[in-house]
Amino acid sequence: MPDTFADIEPRVAELPAGVGERLRAERAALRDRVLGTMRAAMSGQGRSLTGGQGRGLTLGVETAVDAFAGAVAEPARELAGPREVFVGLGRTEFREGHDVDALRSILTLGGRAIWAFLVELELPPAVLYVLASALFGFIDALAGAAAEGYLDEQRQHARDWDTTRRRLITLLVQPDPPGGAAIAAAADAARWRVPASVAVVSVEGTDGEQLARRAGSGTIATVIADATRLILPEPATPGRLAHLTAALAGQRAALGPAVPLGAARLSYRLSRRALQLQQQGVLPADGLLPCDEHLVTLVTAWEPGLGDRLGQRWLAPLQPLATAEREVLAATLLAWLRAQGQVLAAAAALPAHPQTVRYRMRKIRRLFGELLDDPDARLALQLALHRERLDARVWSVESRG
Repeated sequence: MPDTFADIEPRVAELPAGVGERLRAERAALRDRVLGTMRAAMSGQGRSLTGGQGRGLTLGVETAVDAFAGAVAEPARELAGPREVFVGLGRTEFREGHDVDALRSILTLGGRAIWAFLVELELPPAVLYVLASALFGFIDALAGAAAEGYLDEQRQHARDWDTTRRRLITLLVQPDPPGGAAIAAAADAARWRVPASVAVVSVEGTDGEQLARRAGSGTIATVIADATRLILPEPATPGRLAHLTAALAGQRAALGPAVPLGAARLSYRLSRRALQLQQQGVLPADGLLPCDEHLVTLVTAWEPGLGDRLGQRWLAPLQPLATAEREVLAATLLAWLRAQGQVLAAAAALPAHPQTVRYRMRKIRRLFGELLDDPDARLALQLALHRERLDARVWSVESRG
């Protein structure tokens, strides 16, 4: 907003001295005229004229009329006071849920009411011309101050919402979640309806607010550890996951399992680790990845170094072999374990001739011995081999004689 009235319309300083004094003398009548016009406009918008809104209207009109009349008489007078009042009115407009354009419309009507009053004073045309330029420039400046206050309050509100949502999500996913009362209080502060079940989605990127809007259905979001974490309520609701998948199309994201609200941390941890594995190229990176479909990978790759240790412990008999033979036997053993010892099924999966699979399995039995008959050892071997495949060791599964 300009510092003085002269900054809005310099020619005001050239007006006859009696113009400003006459406006000052007419302030009471001018206030009544403007208040009547603006009350009618607000009533037409269905807005209350009592309480805080009524007081705000009166304050705004008195401030604008007094500042205008006083500034015509003293063009060098500072406009900091009116600016502060209208910044505050803009803040109030946002807090009361009104659109900033509604306030601008009311100000424009007020400006027209002042102009009609000025015309009725039968001032010389040259004076009216300058006053018109000054008046509507002044109204624009007041509207700008109100918009500034409105937007400042809107930004503060957004920061406050982000803080309350972040606090709620942090409570849900922390190692020792608080009791239901604390969660309910945090949810109430965030205006979030407490669901019976949730799923946590980890999404690459930090635009949590936009992602939450796209996901819809009461989804809330915050950024934790450089990734967006979405809390999806009632994920089993028909159509909800389909909508989420469409909303996250083209983004790298991992969907944690649906769990009771009190177990949200489990869903969070799984989705967080799955996203990390997507980023490392271990898990598929295109689209929304359901953690429930990759639990074995998550288990074997959960702790860095643990998978390597698993391989060292259970696949040691393969280590002395040449690389090519080691890869072939490892692929054959994994196919055989997955087929529960059925040679024909293993041969189809590789693919290879059944006789070739039998030949390789004889070699493998010489290396692993009775471990192949131990159910626990077979499980450990399958996990170790699965982990080896994830660890970028691609085995050839072509038939070799």
